[in-house]
Amino acid sequence: MGENEASLPNTSLQGKKMAYQKVNADQRAPGHSQYLDNDDLQATALDLEWDMEKELEEPGFDQFRLDRAENQNLENSETADLNLDSIQPATSPKGRFQRLQEESEYVTRYTRSAPKSNPCNFCRLSKMLCTAIILFIFGILIGYYAHKNCPSNATSSGTLDLQLYQEILKTIQAEDIKNSFRNLIQLYKSEDDVEISKKIKTHWTSLGLEDVQFVNYSVLLSLPGPSPSSVTLSSSGQCFHPNGQPCSEEARKHGSQDLLYPYAAYSAKGTLEGEVIDVGYGKADDLKRIKKMKNTTNQIALLKLGKLPLLYKLSLLEKAGFGGVLLYIDPCDLPKTTNLSYDTFMVSLNPGGDPSTPGYPSVDGSFRQNRSDLTSLLVQPISASLVAKLISSPQDRTKNGVCSPLELPNNEERIVNMQVQTVTKFKTVTNVVGYLKGLTSPDRYVIVGSHHHTAYSYNGQEWASSTAIITAFIRALMLRVKRGWRPDRTIVFCSWGGTTFGNIGSYEWGEEFKKVLQRNVVAYVSLHSPIRGNSSLYSVSSPSLQQLVAEKSNFNCSRRAHCPGTNVSSVQIRGDADYFINHLGVPTVQFAYEDIKALESPSFLSEALFLKRATKIEEMDPFFNLHETITKLSGEVILQIANEPVLPFNALDIALEVQNNLKGDQLNPHQLLALASRLRESAQVFQSDEMRPANDPKERAPIRVRMLNDILQDMEKSFLVQQVPPGFYSLTTSTVNGNSSNPE
Repeated sequence: MGENEASLPNTSLQGKKMAYQKVNADQRAPGHSQYLDNDDLQATALDLEWDMEKELEEPGFDQFRLDRAENQNLENSETADLNLDSIQPATSPKGRFQRLQEESEYVTRYTRSAPKSNPCNFCRLSKMLCTAIILFIFGILIGYYAHKNCPSNATSSGTLDLQLYQEILKTIQAEDIKNSFRNLIQLYKSEDDVEISKKIKTHWTSLGLEDVQFVNYSVLLSLPGPSPSSVTLSSSGQCFHPNGQPCSEEARKHGSQDLLYPYAAYSAKGTLEGEVIDVGYGKADDLKRIKKMKNTTNQIALLKLGKLPLLYKLSLLEKAGFGGVLLYIDPCDLPKTTNLSYDTFMVSLNPGGDPSTPGYPSVDGSFRQNRSDLTSLLVQPISASLVAKLISSPQDRTKNGVCSPLELPNNEERIVNMQVQTVTKFKTVTNVVGYLKGLTSPDRYVIVGSHHHTAYSYNGQEWASSTAIITAFIRALMLRVKRGWRPDRTIVFCSWGGTTFGNIGSYEWGEEFKKVLQRNVVAYVSLHSPIRGNSSLYSVSSPSLQQLVAEKSNFNCSRRAHCPGTNVSSVQIRGDADYFINHLGVPTVQFAYEDIKALESPSFLSEALFLKRATKIEEMDPFFNLHETITKLSGEVILQIANEPVLPFNALDIALEVQNNLKGDQLNPHQLLALASRLRESAQVFQSDEMRPANDPKERAPIRVRMLNDILQDMEKSFLVQQVPPGFYSLTTSTVNGNSSNPE
């Protein structure tokens, strides 16, 4: 017996081979080795087989049986010519009985007494069967009541419904947002943004947000010069500051900050004297007409902000040969309730990111380029009151309720001397980033972005609204997380720094983690400047999110007097969403309150950053009810994107947007329209054949859902173009109130 055990692994395999050959002799394939037919091997194999059967019947041998099964699997994997199914009869009772019939020596050598019949076998089987049935029924009852009594959110957020969303959002209160807003305003007077960043990080951490951290970048900022810029009339010698006040020592003393901060960041600096030429809104057709009439080389353009992106208009003026630009906002383009005639503003000429590291992150060791000026033009923002003085026009141009735009008469000539002073310095910009890790898909990110005050920039208060809103949503969300719930996908909360200088914080973070973000970001929800008025709710989104945003907007607008139609143009989303739209093709959504006047046309007036008083936001929303509405609308969209098993994106809306844009452009050939039509048909098939089954829990397969979500999140990336005019977005589906983003 000891010898048999010692030679068991190898000899047992031979016994199996012999058994296979004897039982399945008629199935033997030609070419089998004669080694398998050797009689000595057969006898040895049979000895071992019978001994093994006797040992396997001994008590305590069950563990060996399991180990032997594992060894057999390993041996069989190494023996390619053996069929696992054919080996089984050799160890079955049927195989042994065939051997007894075929080989007489086997019978005489190995005799075994017949098993005694047991009259209790039937009783035992009956008892076992009854016990199994009782246990089965008992298990069903336990599972039923356990499932009935356990809350659905204890296992996965995939079972969340609208009721749970409302439970999370109902804890958002206007009073909490108001208190947070006022606390933030007390901090912005600091000369750097470290205190604000620390306050945000401490607050988010106290709410329970995971892994809140600072992300710092050393970047090149364009700051106001040591003395205010000025505009001087050559004919009279009168000198004015950008706000229209005469140049004087008293004005410098009493309004130093107001005089310094109306400037264009990253503008060329210096002094220029030339003729003022009114170019209106700076459209390409207007500039062509002006160039035929006048010499524009090194002249000064009087340019209105609005209608088209500022960077695009400045690029046209550079090509036309202008040397300077006086930039202003026509009062006729503003809501009637807004009087900004004497207000000045700041603009940034930075398309995005740190100018010293274009296209790559500003981390330690990065090569720095000398790009203090991003344009050859001297650009100076001025107030409408100063424009009225330059053109000798009355400031009140409203007659019978009709506003007359500011225009320089064609037959008059104005020669001015403009002086622009700016300085560039390397400063640290800080982002605050926190995470709420997802439960089932932690590698898919929903980014929620706000921004905070950056030192040395204008003292507007939109950042406080933005930060207060994102903090209110984090508070409501973490209350539910502490009770055991988590979203399916990871939610990343970001408070960006350097937004006023050209979305520097978001650009640098995006460039540093570009590969990860391209692969994993699902959507971006923007909270940039949520309160710009109090007349109407304004929702804007990428095409794939149009349907979801329309549902939320219509539900909210059903209780209000007026709401505009949902605008799907991503070109109008300003702020830190820029990088995620233009460079990553991430679906983006934003809710904001606007004045109705600002919604009548693509004004681009939001490019101007006014020096607002701290109480301005509270004047527009004294009870912070608008802040609460924005928080809840944005929060519900975030929850749906982060929790729905299938992303709530619509492929058909993208195809329709492409088709509509091409139809509105007369330059597109018939082939493009035909391709757009085929794209629409494919999107319809995709919606019906793939989206519908995936949204049905009975037909949903996890692997197919994951593949489908990957397709949905990458759809808009297919419509990114590499080269676009300055100021325009890189999505071919972007429009400006229904017109193609092509400026020509």
